[in-house]
Amino acid sequence: MHYYNISGLSVSSEIAFPGAIAGCDTSGASDVTVREAAVPEALDEQVVLGPSWAMAGRRFLLRIPDVARFLVTEGRDIAFETENGTSTEDVAIFLCGTVFGILLHQRGLIVLHASAVRVGDKAVLFCGPSGAGKSTLAAALVKHGYPLMTDDFCVVAMAETPTVQSDGRQLKLWAQAIDKLEMKAQRGQAVRHKLEKFYVEPGEAFNTPLALGALYALRETRPPLESGIERPNIVDAALILRRNAYRPLLVQRMGQKADYFHAAATIANKAGIFHLTRALDFKAMADVIHSLERHWQEIGLRELGP
Repeated sequence: MHYYNISGLSVSSEIAFPGAIAGCDTSGASDVTVREAAVPEALDEQVVLGPSWAMAGRRFLLRIPDVARFLVTEGRDIAFETENGTSTEDVAIFLCGTVFGILLHQRGLIVLHASAVRVGDKAVLFCGPSGAGKSTLAAALVKHGYPLMTDDFCVVAMAETPTVQSDGRQLKLWAQAIDKLEMKAQRGQAVRHKLEKFYVEPGEAFNTPLALGALYALRETRPPLESGIERPNIVDAALILRRNAYRPLLVQRMGQKADYFHAAATIANKAGIFHLTRALDFKAMADVIHSLERHWQEIGLRELGP
């Protein structure tokens, strides 16, 4: 068995999760178990159907064609069955991402498509769809001494103070980003066979929950959008949070829309939700980091150093 800490949960798995930080043997008391087992092609009494998934009560069936079928149950059990001889290494990338995101939604958590770094004693999140540059910006900040908290998806625990669950997983970066950020020495194995995306050791990673200090929704500079940081009104902030949920369709299908609107209001009041508009150009990265550091001074975040 393999043991991990992911998004504040203890995980025991029959297969390795590349890029995840190892945890401890919990003697059978893990929050989540992952196992290879027979998975049905359909669910009885399907309530909701999608093109490659079905949901019935507290069970969620997902099929990645020619890769595997996954059954997620009660927010605590993941079973998978491979198709066409797919290797467990290729199955693991879906387990670590989409499938685990489904499980977190089943647990009723606020799950964002985001990367996070530590700034002082707070967590700072960068949200956006695939290709928005979340991981690249987080990696650049890691190079500047801000420890990584999580990459790709992020859980925010809603209480009096919104708290970010950290797991310090490795970054996933395209080869070009690794080259431009001069991180070749930290490059690990490929995320998936024949894919020029690699796991990257972040160096110092922070794996303790922290209060949320700020959330930035990433946008590309293009007319009429100009580079800079701005704070949207509360209605737009709520839309930003929902749009940046990890798999937004699940928020609606699992009846969590009200939860995300409440979370947006709380985060906007307790921390701050902002637009970060910047050029998708590595030459502009130093200016982006400078703008962020200046903004962190303005809103009272204090860096404690690497």
